[in-house]
Amino acid sequence: MTVLLVVALTDSFAEFWPALAQQLKITLSDWRLGSGEPLPTGAAAILLAAGGRELDLPAVIAELALPRGTPVLAVGAVASHRVAAHAVAAGATDYFALPEDRDALRDAVAAAVEQRRAAIGRTEFAALEAQAHAFREIVGDSSALRATLERAARLIQHADATVLITGETGTGKELLARALHYGGPRADAPFIELNCAAMPAQLLESELFGHERGAFTDAKTAKPGLFEAAAGGTLLLDEVDSLAPDLQSKVLRALEQKTTRRLGATTARQFDVRIIAATNADLADAVRTGRFRQDLYYRLDVVSLHLPPLRARDDDVVRLAEAFLDRLAAQYAVPRPPLSAESRRALLAHSWPGNVRELRNALERALLLSPPGTLMLGELHRASAPSASQVIPFPARLDDIIRAAARAMLDATAGNRSEAARRLGISRSRLHRLLGGEPDEGDPQ
Repeated sequence: MTVLLVVALTDSFAEFWPALAQQLKITLSDWRLGSGEPLPTGAAAILLAAGGRELDLPAVIAELALPRGTPVLAVGAVASHRVAAHAVAAGATDYFALPEDRDALRDAVAAAVEQRRAAIGRTEFAALEAQAHAFREIVGDSSALRATLERAARLIQHADATVLITGETGTGKELLARALHYGGPRADAPFIELNCAAMPAQLLESELFGHERGAFTDAKTAKPGLFEAAAGGTLLLDEVDSLAPDLQSKVLRALEQKTTRRLGATTARQFDVRIIAATNADLADAVRTGRFRQDLYYRLDVVSLHLPPLRARDDDVVRLAEAFLDRLAAQYAVPRPPLSAESRRALLAHSWPGNVRELRNALERALLLSPPGTLMLGELHRASAPSASQVIPFPARLDDIIRAAARAMLDATAGNRSEAARRLGISRSRLHRLLGGEPDEGDPQ
């Protein structure tokens, strides 16, 4: 049942509310100030009927314990910008003057009704997403990955904690962001992702903050920004390092004040959104070189989570391959091929510069192009050959550099560990420890 709640400061427009509710096929409810009863919750929107008492709106809004995330539409008989600005500043979503704004009010209520109905449906969807994107879906047992997930688990119930996720391309930053959202208290609200590198700065600003009708040439109608659309939920700013300098300052102001102002608007709107930022860049270095604002960096880097590259995750490449083969075989309705010792050697030998995304693509290609029930090694070997700078990471921890050098030599010897160990001048057992792999039955001693 979808409810429209009318809080009547006066009896103004009383005949309009039943007709509006009937037109939108919703239930009408009313509540009076001073009734002694708590303000009902669960309404699609709250109408403050204030015809004749427009100047009292700020005080009334401050007095009410308004439920979070519910649109509050103030309605009066005075078409005054000052009245509207004061009402919105006090916490109203918008102000409408009847009868001039009758159609606009109806459209606003209709939008709130649709949003409420969608939210009810999202509750079940969120339960499914919680299963699909929980930490257990992030496959791997390496110490590097476990440390990150244990750190993330301590954050999951803190709905307002801002998080910065770092890691190379393809390491699963969006998957971790989804796990934080759908595993936490905001799970039944929207999860919205914005790739900050995918559009020019002016369009990105409109996407984030929204715009009013007529704000620019093509603005035929008003549009809420993503800070508004993600109300109560999570907004993921992916590739946040790509934000233009002037937009960085606007984003910082929005995060500090928890308000957003549409392009062309004169009043700001409050929002309640959890921010997760993600990047494959070194933001600290970007700050040092002046490409990223230091104050925004500190605002985003409240808690940082680093996803390690696949080359630093020991045997996780094999565990991931097994999991991907299970899913891909089911997806394409083909026999699930076993992962042979030779295939394992090939997987461990490659440095995977594209990380988990590259691994999945290589396995999908090999599965589709191999005879049913098999996995052709030649298709796995078609994984893109990394450049020297990709094979040997720098700057990086010494352990990562040594491990990458060992994998590069194994690539150069076509997976022959004894020959790779000889060329590196180390024992085969030490090479095995560097690679983090299991003994290979068919490998020469």
